[in-house]
Amino acid sequence: VSQSRYARRMFGGWGIYHDGLMFGLYAAGRLYLKTDAQNVAQFEAAGSEPFTFVQRGKPVKLSYWSAPEAVLDEREQAAWWGRSAFEAAIRSRAGKTKS
Repeated sequence: VSQSRYARRMFGGWGIYHDGLMFGLYAAGRLYLKTDAQNVAQFEAAGSEPFTFVQRGKPVKLSYWSAPEAVLDEREQAAWWGRSAFEAAIRSRAGKTKS
């Protein structure tokens, strides 16, 4: 199995990685994909919702939004949304290395 693509347990679900970057999250029976300022509007327009969990009695939102239904049914859509999420992960890493 290639170490460039893998999944790791987290948040009671699984983090989905490619080339060492987490770009997806599977939790509570749903697939969530990485978002940032450049792609979150696409997820909002598709009716997606942010991944939220409760910590110390308060809801916490992560920059992962539910994948549109088409991702589960159409290979081309899965590739497009997955690429968008991976590019957001790349931008996020680049922003962290500048700090």
